[in-house]
Amino acid sequence: MKKIALIATLALALPFAAMAQTTPAKPAAKAEAKKAPPKKQVTRKAAKAVEEVTPVADETNIVLTDADLAVAQRVSVGKAQCELGADVTVAADEKKPGFFNVSTKGVKYRMHPVESRTGAIRLEDPRAGAMWLQLGNKSMLMNQKAGLRIADECQTAEQVAFAEEMKKNPPKSLFEGADAAKK
Repeated sequence: MKKIALIATLALALPFAAMAQTTPAKPAAKAEAKKAPPKKQVTRKAAKAVEEVTPVADETNIVLTDADLAVAQRVSVGKAQCELGADVTVAADEKKPGFFNVSTKGVKYRMHPVESRTGAIRLEDPRAGAMWLQLGNKSMLMNQKAGLRIADECQTAEQVAFAEEMKKNPPKSLFEGADAAKK
């Protein structure tokens, strides 16, 4: 009987003991929360203004291979006119061979060449998640993080000439000659 009384007393006392231990911690946590400075949010307009005047970071730990440098020599530099009145400017970095500064609409990227299996020229800015894809007749700027195209159907003077040549002398179809191989 004494054991049952002792167990019942302990069962009733344990919840009160647990409450006694947690009660003082709550006011201390509230006092610390009151001392913390309020979080300030930066408006988009302010962030854009800072971004426009901030130079593109030129420190990088990316080491270009010989294949990457060969791709860099084929990059078309200059101002490319894009659809919907947009434009993209690609300029070689004078301080670091093989790197390029790509800018559009107040946004700047520091890109480096990446070898592709298709033969397309591909520049990437891994920090910003941007990619410049250059084909013979057009280019496009994409934001891989957001999953959208920033500028499409961009063409330099060289690419316009290449596109006109493709219209005059269309490239051979991939399926052309496939029937001849079966015979």
